[in-house]
Amino acid sequence: MAPRAVIFGLSGVLLRPGLQHFLSACERDWNLPRGFLEAALDSGGSQSPRSRALRGQISLSQVGIRSRPRDPLRGLGSAPALGIRSGVWDPLRGLGSLSTPTGFLTAVVANWWLDDTAGRSRTAELLQELRRTFHLVLESCRVGAAKPHPDIYSRALKELGVQPQEVIFLDCCEQDLGPARAMGMVAVLVRDTGSALRDLQRITGIQLPGRDVALPAAVEPHEVAHGYVQIRPGVRFHFAELGQGPAIVLCHGFPDCWLAWRFQLAALAGSGFRVLALEMKGFGESSAPPDVSEYSQERICQGLPQVVLIGHDWGGAMAWNVALFYPERLRAVASLNTPFRPAQPDSDPLEQLRRIPNFDYQLYFQRPWIPHPPGGLLVGLPEDPPGSRLLPPPALDYYVRQFRTSGFRGPLNWYRNVRENWSWALSARGRTIALPALLVTAGKDPVLRPRLSHGMETWVPKLQRRHLEECGHWTQLERPAELNRILLEWLRELPPEPLPGNSKL
Repeated sequence: MAPRAVIFGLSGVLLRPGLQHFLSACERDWNLPRGFLEAALDSGGSQSPRSRALRGQISLSQVGIRSRPRDPLRGLGSAPALGIRSGVWDPLRGLGSLSTPTGFLTAVVANWWLDDTAGRSRTAELLQELRRTFHLVLESCRVGAAKPHPDIYSRALKELGVQPQEVIFLDCCEQDLGPARAMGMVAVLVRDTGSALRDLQRITGIQLPGRDVALPAAVEPHEVAHGYVQIRPGVRFHFAELGQGPAIVLCHGFPDCWLAWRFQLAALAGSGFRVLALEMKGFGESSAPPDVSEYSQERICQGLPQVVLIGHDWGGAMAWNVALFYPERLRAVASLNTPFRPAQPDSDPLEQLRRIPNFDYQLYFQRPWIPHPPGGLLVGLPEDPPGSRLLPPPALDYYVRQFRTSGFRGPLNWYRNVRENWSWALSARGRTIALPALLVTAGKDPVLRPRLSHGMETWVPKLQRRHLEECGHWTQLERPAELNRILLEWLRELPPEPLPGNSKL
């Protein structure tokens, strides 16, 4: 018979690493003997904590590992670390973009548990994505049988409506492949997920991306509400808004606009937040006063309500300054690429820029008569540069319209307040930022390099760090799926809101 269905194991195939590798890593971290955790979880045979949890007889929080008074595991309690948590399990990137030939069926058969731990929202998110993607998701804890028991294989065949000879079964555990092979399925041992998926695509036409990242949903300008907020007479901000719930304000950098957050708006709004992507002063449809002093950080930071503030590039600098000078307005603060450094009273800020070659463009922007003639900073670049995957034609056209509206004088004025910003920052040089904070660094950013953030914890004691090594300056566009995951994990860990959830912005 020709294959009609593919069944995937979960742990070690679509979700990495496998449980055995994870337990081995825990043993190394906790200085436990090799095999100790697996032996403890399996102690008792069919009535062991792991076996009972996988059959759904107990929940994950009940998976206690019994320890004698002198056992090295004593004091570790139950096993919440088995839940889906940041940095522990890595779902296959692009999981939601499975491409299946017409008539082919796909399923996941997983040895899984009822997760009632603190990390259960991540488990729910993963299972929801699996159910959206595969025709069938069979969890051992919900059917009362776990691999390698034949009942769970028979249940999968019955629900898919296929014969064993019509099925390809992929798993990372030889023991779990045995019953599938005995029933007549084509059993494939997965040692390397990427290679296995390439072979699967060649044989069946089913395409599930390996290490490549599928782009998350992006909003279009017409798919969000647009509004304006006046921060004082004659000066207003344009913003794009989506969702309901606790307020998050997103602040872009240079040269950019609110659409830089198009991949984050849908993800954050879909997770229960009201998301407002600001168009910063001088950009797009926001006010662009001609006076350079209007673009000082002191002026820029005025007028924001009680929100979670997330910024990139100049938006990140603004976010740190709001946290420093107006902490009562923020629930938490996050910055992409841009670190926080307190002003140094004995060092001229322009001289500091001159000592850093990668910041020479900022010195160029200090001279208001140079960037404006045709060409300017673009001299020497191709007349017709190739397109960028970061800005497909519709997005590029929108950017062009926004900058035709605002011009570049306003955006460049952000760079022309170096000494004014330094003087203002000096007034707070003894303060720390006590709010919950997040910094996401990018390994390939040529300007805002991760090393610039060394020692930030001195001034931001509640700082959490995340790092994307294969990422340049445009983090929201280059690694949107990973960034969304980082932001949502951090947001879910924030303490409850002290004030009502909806901002008045």
